[in-house]
Amino acid sequence: MKKLLVLLFLFNVKAALAQKAENIIIITTDGLRWQEVFGGMDSAIANNKKFNQDDSAAIFKKYWATDAVERRKKLLPFYWSMIEKNGQIYGNRNYGNKIDNANPYWFSYPGYNEIFTGYPDTAVNSNSYPPNPNTTLLEFLNKQPEYKSKVAAFGAWDAFDRILNQERSKIPVYSAFDLYGEANPTATEKTINAMAKDSYKPFGEAECLDVFTHYGAMNYLQTKKPKVLYISYGETDEWAHSGHYKDYLNAANQVDKWIQDIWNYVQNDPFYKNKTAIFITTDHGRGDIEKKQWTDHGSDIKDAYQIWMAAMGPGIQAKGEVKTNQQLYQKQFAQTMAAILGLTFTAEHPVGEKIELNK
Repeated sequence: MKKLLVLLFLFNVKAALAQKAENIIIITTDGLRWQEVFGGMDSAIANNKKFNQDDSAAIFKKYWATDAVERRKKLLPFYWSMIEKNGQIYGNRNYGNKIDNANPYWFSYPGYNEIFTGYPDTAVNSNSYPPNPNTTLLEFLNKQPEYKSKVAAFGAWDAFDRILNQERSKIPVYSAFDLYGEANPTATEKTINAMAKDSYKPFGEAECLDVFTHYGAMNYLQTKKPKVLYISYGETDEWAHSGHYKDYLNAANQVDKWIQDIWNYVQNDPFYKNKTAIFITTDHGRGDIEKKQWTDHGSDIKDAYQIWMAAMGPGIQAKGEVKTNQQLYQKQFAQTMAAILGLTFTAEHPVGEKIELNK
């Protein structure tokens, strides 16, 4: 009898691990460095008058601890509790666990192209690049019967219309100050639209504050029930470029809270509960070898190719922080996300091989 129970237990564990996700929520937070993800607040930057916004005391009070593990928990508490316990986290170069951009440019459009196409196309070499000629994973999924018209994207930056080629892919892409609800907005959509229109616009008309992207995406998640949802937050990059370290940390901390809200929602909704995976990453890294270069990225910044990723949900083993010495690339993300859904992503261009999350 004991042997039978053991065999049944092992069978159930194996079955659970083999389960594929039915839905996926993809989240990026632009230009968030792996150094903060794995080490929390950087005291050298926080102490620098050029970057601390004349308020180092507030930064230290909120985010400082002598131990790096405690610091990262202060910055990203959900990430380093729920995701660490139930998912997989990659990119801590202190253990030789490396993820790099495969594209040679190390800035946003090429990075997002690489994430979603699995192809580090060297022709995609500008943030002003026209509509993406490459097939994204989102476009591929939208052509599959199970996901047709159940894919959507929300991005703080207006370039996502081009990156995801909204016109060709027929995927609804809500970017920057696009109006939600189009000709017939609901009361909630009208409120979000009005608030965005009248909001403070520190980044101009090309990028909204993340709060509008988040609540637009959450409303869509709750009312439209997409099977594939992409959300791109942008403030981590914008505040870093401004040299505002407190705002950069606060933006990262807020994204962590929003990811928690998303996860709590899907785990309490019958349509999504125990059927939904989340995949979290960034488009590029930032400088750190020369500390003053933390504000910047691009091929002239020596270490701006260094990135990270995390995943949690059905079919993803609970390995926590992966400390294996290995080299992974951003071009592997698209196939990895497809594999989470039990699919193989094919396109007219090369696609990087998947990262195995279920062994």
